[in-house]
Amino acid sequence: MKRLYSIAVLALSLSLVACGKEEGNGSTPSGDPVAAVAAPAGTSWADTINQTPEGHFVMGNPNAAVKVVEFGSYTCSHCAEFSKEASEEIRELVNTGKMNFEFRPFLRDPIDLTSALLARCGGKDVFFPMTEQLMANQQAMFETLQSNENALKAAETAAPAQRFGIIASALGFIEFAQQRGISESQARQCLADSATAEKLAADVQKVSEEYDIQGTPSFVINGALQENTSNWATLRAKLREAGI
Repeated sequence: MKRLYSIAVLALSLSLVACGKEEGNGSTPSGDPVAAVAAPAGTSWADTINQTPEGHFVMGNPNAAVKVVEFGSYTCSHCAEFSKEASEEIRELVNTGKMNFEFRPFLRDPIDLTSALLARCGGKDVFFPMTEQLMANQQAMFETLQSNENALKAAETAAPAQRFGIIASALGFIEFAQQRGISESQARQCLADSATAEKLAADVQKVSEEYDIQGTPSFVINGALQENTSNWATLRAKLREAGI
């Protein structure tokens, strides 16, 4: 049966895929050592952010030999652990020009979608810092969630254009965004963007069918899903085998 990732059917208690997977050998890319590529003068590859035709954000050399995509959930503890453990070294690897890195939100629940709308609200240049900070705030968010369950239940019956603003208010996300340079009016406008919300949900449907993703985080290297790979140690080993 196909999963349906429409914002009209997402329930607050819904978990569409598992958070975390078992580790194992899996399929591993192989190749010759990749040569470093210098960034244009006065720039760094880690600060070079481009938007894909699908509307997602990629950090690094657009023509890098190794292209890494993470499918991650803002409400998955394993994704938060990966972000804390890997973000700095990923930037170092991206700065070599050998690889680029794309984060795609894989929606497991409406809080994920609320987070995804906020993360992209400030534009491409703040998307990755916002994503990392949302991941770092995950435990505090869950603590706030426990005392705001009634407000979140009200979001279930709200219109899509209102739903994510209600969730964000209940979880303190509006203030979170304001502290990072996004005004309240800008945040609420992003949260009311039903077209973007529907597109993010549809993208999850598409990649779920394409890659049969069973857990988050999941990783694709040069178009190939890396089986049994959900932590930095395993992914780093596969990047070494890919020549990075």
